[in-house]
Amino acid sequence: MATAAAAAAMEEPDVVNGRDVVSWVASGVVLWSTAFLLVRALFPKRSYDFCNRAVSTMHAVAAVCLACLSVDDWSCPVCPLAAASSPRQMKALAVTLAYMVYDAACCHLNGDTRLDNAVHHLVSIVGIGAGLAYQRCGTEMVASMLVTEMSSPLLHLREMLKELGVRDTELNLLVDVLFAATFSAARMGVGPYLTYVTVTADNPILIKVYTYTDYRLRSVRQPNKLTTSALPPTRRWRRGCSW
Repeated sequence: MATAAAAAAMEEPDVVNGRDVVSWVASGVVLWSTAFLLVRALFPKRSYDFCNRAVSTMHAVAAVCLACLSVDDWSCPVCPLAAASSPRQMKALAVTLAYMVYDAACCHLNGDTRLDNAVHHLVSIVGIGAGLAYQRCGTEMVASMLVTEMSSPLLHLREMLKELGVRDTELNLLVDVLFAATFSAARMGVGPYLTYVTVTADNPILIKVYTYTDYRLRSVRQPNKLTTSALPPTRRWRRGCSW
């Protein structure tokens, strides 16, 4: 009887109420903010952007892991469509929503007022919040999170290596090539299909708008504003790989 009770206690509830979701998001905002403060304390000589990218890398890794753990059937990762979200999917989305709230505040405090950045955060917060409120479309939204965050660790690592002074090395080239490969495969290969099935499924309009807009924003936003024309030939070739 004790074993059965313990097993029942470990089982996830079939229904997640709004209070649980708010608690997860609030706890996540505190968690990411605390992580940023710890990174700043551990690396006081590093820039604000470096520390924020370190936290962004932590989130990307966590998001990919949570997205993978929430998949029930790997033979069809995006099945079923337009269905009720599972508790695991809602937890994964809550973690990312909390990170988006933290990152929006972090960018604002750092004076980053770019329009594309603000729209990106607004669309993500409203879209993921709508998915949690509807408690639907968890499969599509978690799959979108997996696809978009897959290349993020390499994206941030590229910029962090620059601040660490690692340039024109084999490690730098490897990271550039891996980033280009994962970005192209995930966001240009799987992304359009995922956007299509989400938009054509019987999903709420906010979810459709979020999926389409977020995919467009993430696909066209350039990793950085450095152009290849100002680089020497060897670095220009490496930069071309990353583009």
